Amino acid sequence: MVNIGLTKVDDALVVKHPGLQRYAACQSHAFMKGCGSFILGTGGLFLIQRVLQTKLPYPLQWNLLVSIVAASAGSYAVTRWETQKCTDLWLLIETGQVPDRSPTQTAKPVPEESTGPKKTEYGDVME
Repeated sequence: MVNIGLTKVDDALVVKHPGLQRYAACQSHAFMKGCGSFILGTGGLFLIQRVLQTKLPYPLQWNLLVSIVAASAGSYAVTRWETQKCTDLWLLIETGQVPDRSPTQTAKPVPEESTGPKKTEYGDVME
């Protein structure tokens, strides 16, 4: 049995997926990075709002709410970005290929010129 975090994983599964421990470590690091960015973001935004309190006076509860919501969005973005990197690492270890994340550009179809009667997109013939 191999330990991944608090869970014991069967040896057969570890042999089948040799990068499992590295992937689990990467995911753990990604989640900790997200938690850290939430804590530091909340504290930093709260301090910035306290400094700007003289120009934008609003109650403490709104300072906390804005700080927490903005830090949540930021930590979500950080965690998602890091998790995507872990997924790419997993695919690289399992398949030996890095997935292509670039957006695909599809060519627009060229309308065909027909000499006969025109048809609508529903198949009706127009005269």
